[in-house]
Amino acid sequence: MPKFEPKTRETDASVEEFLSSVENETRRTDAFRVLEMFKRATGEEPKMWGPAIVGFGKEAVKYADGSSLDWLATGFSPRKQNMTLYVMSRSPKQPELLAKLGSHTTSKACLYIKRLSDVDEKVLERLIKDCVTYRKKKKG
Repeated sequence: MPKFEPKTRETDASVEEFLSSVENETRRTDAFRVLEMFKRATGEEPKMWGPAIVGFGKEAVKYADGSSLDWLATGFSPRKQNMTLYVMSRSPKQPELLAKLGSHTTSKACLYIKRLSDVDEKVLERLIKDCVTYRKKKKG
């Protein structure tokens, strides 16, 4: 076991109730559309991870000391500032897809978009699918 217990764990909370509670109407509508993209791309049912992350699948994260913990394989969170998508996999296809996506920013593990109307939704769904495929292949 890791030396700490993460706050973000898979829960039995309702994904639909969480997304319905998003105050900003545009962000709420976008979140339900992103939910459908992730369902199609992953073939998984969504689960809440902590109070604010919608996750799909899980994988063991291994630490240098040999311990591991379960973590969501991919997912998203409709945060106040932006939609955060956990899809940065370092796939060889990602740079090309990101170049075609539209207005966004990234960090090591996350893709951030203000609203779906800022991006090409077909490219976004391909990006999600590419993340899932690449991670499965890498584990494989």
